[in-house]
Amino acid sequence: MSKSDLSKYTQFLSVGAEIAAAIILPIVLGYWLDDYFNTSPWLILTGCLVGIVNVMIVIFHLADRLNK
Repeated sequence: MSKSDLSKYTQFLSVGAEIAAAIILPIVLGYWLDDYFNTSPWLILTGCLVGIVNVMIVIFHLADRLNK
C-alpha cells in the first residue's frame, strides 16, 4: 500500500468520523440533559435536530473542499 492510498483512506475515515460526531454528540447531550432536567423527550429531540443540521453543514463544507 502506497502513501497516497493511505492518505486517501485516512481522508475518508476522517470524514466518516466527522459526520458521526456531528450527529452523535448532540443526541447524547440531549439524552443526558433530558435525564438531568427530567424533560424527556424534548431535549433529545432538539439534539436530533441539531445533529441533522450539523451533518448538513459538514456535508456542505465537504462539498466545498472537494470543489477547490
